[in-house]
Amino acid sequence: MCADINVDVLVIGAGPTGLGAAKRLNQINGPSWLIVDSNEKAGGLASTDVTPEGFLYDVGGHVIFSHYKYFDDCLDEALPKEDDWHTHQRISYVRYKGLWVPYPFQNNISMLPKEDQVLCMDGLIDAAMECRVANTKPKDFDEWILRNTGEGIANIFMRPYNYKVWAVPTTKMQCAWLGERVAAPNLKLVTKNVVLNKIAGNWGPNATFRFPARDGTGGIWIAVADTLPEDKKRFGKKGEVEKVDAENKIVTLGDGTTVKYNKLISTMAVDALVEKMGNQELVTLSKGLFYSTTHVVGVGIRGERPERIGDKCWLYFPESNCPFYRATIFSNYSPYNQPEANVKLPTMYFANGANAESSEAKEGPYWSIMLEVSESSMKPVDQENLLKDCIQGLINTEMIKEEDEIVSTYHRRFDHGYPTPSLEREGVLTELLPKLLDMDIYSRGRFGSWRYEVGNQDHSFMLGVEAVDNIHSGAVELTLNYPDFVNGRQNTERRLAQSFVFAPTTTAQLNGSQDLPTRERAGSRA
Repeated sequence: MCADINVDVLVIGAGPTGLGAAKRLNQINGPSWLIVDSNEKAGGLASTDVTPEGFLYDVGGHVIFSHYKYFDDCLDEALPKEDDWHTHQRISYVRYKGLWVPYPFQNNISMLPKEDQVLCMDGLIDAAMECRVANTKPKDFDEWILRNTGEGIANIFMRPYNYKVWAVPTTKMQCAWLGERVAAPNLKLVTKNVVLNKIAGNWGPNATFRFPARDGTGGIWIAVADTLPEDKKRFGKKGEVEKVDAENKIVTLGDGTTVKYNKLISTMAVDALVEKMGNQELVTLSKGLFYSTTHVVGVGIRGERPERIGDKCWLYFPESNCPFYRATIFSNYSPYNQPEANVKLPTMYFANGANAESSEAKEGPYWSIMLEVSESSMKPVDQENLLKDCIQGLINTEMIKEEDEIVSTYHRRFDHGYPTPSLEREGVLTELLPKLLDMDIYSRGRFGSWRYEVGNQDHSFMLGVEAVDNIHSGAVELTLNYPDFVNGRQNTERRLAQSFVFAPTTTAQLNGSQDLPTRERAGSRA
């Protein structure tokens, strides 16, 4: 079959995964390629919206921390100046019974009321005793929680919080995804801190993080896309995928253009991909994958940022007095995330819902909060009243006061928000992804490969990079197949400065006999 465009590798989607693939293809300068996206601008699920009043909101809580030098190289190339970035120390708390408990909650029960400390310590000791004799792996996330934290912390924090995040009970989730995502408490340290009334220090891979000075997280990916050749990008209607003919390896785009490929790297949600393929067997298989929907709500407020808010970054809310599970003080990330103080804006209404007496525009300063609310069939959301309920939740948790002037609001629903690590997930993926690969389709990315544990921006980017290396040189896709391995080390083997001499003359060379540095070879040299 003839097509309008012929390429060796077609990349669908210009979010972090697609751009990772395109960057690597461009660097290798071997196989011909094209990247397409239905949006006019790059970013995908890591893009940024701007309200009419000039407040920026990311598509959820994104920050930059990295396990890979290659990822750092690509971002530094796209945004090379020192003033392109702000670096922050994470200042994060859990709101519980009117207290701000430092994150992670399970390491800081010394902050709780005495009766709750006793409940938590009882559970921790029971869990430690249980762990000594357990000879099986936990059967689900709920059992993992009980074995690691005991009943006290499970009931006070872990179960209610995780239900608010995932929109499914912890008994319906598996625990292979956990890795570095959840802090398992150290019983001796927790006991010492309770006795001495101390708090535990910063934990986790994102204790220090970067954030772009301008244009939000989406600005990073627009800048990365700008480093790619214009003739290799088709964005907007002309980049929208209408149909994937896997048998003939032809993709039909929104403007009728047909693209013939040898290999396809698809970063669209895998359930949407198999629908576009019209493959009933795979559609049925993909029905076993679960996801939750994310609502992102933004509130822009007039006035100096209150002292009680200070330089907090993001905050967790396990209790039922607010619909959101996380709040980010988005104005703390960059001064450009909200209008300058001299910009005049009218008051829309007061936080308690009362109308402003005058709609006359006044100057700032301004600050902003970004909230996330999950939704699923097991956790429905009253969309019509969600903004109002969120503002009431901010008052209930003492984030804002009833008399605060709200000058801007934002609400957007993202149907595919979190890929749920359900009990059924691995059974589906271990069948679905290889079936696609047999058709020369690499389904990769947050919803392409459906693995939350490698769903951060750095992971997503490298899923694209490593798919290209596998196509080109047979290199192992470590991020996809060995999440704990890549999360437990600094991955420095690939660098953007590496040069590739690639002059294919034969089919064999095109199919990957070119001698590229891979992790295996780098390891053997060392």
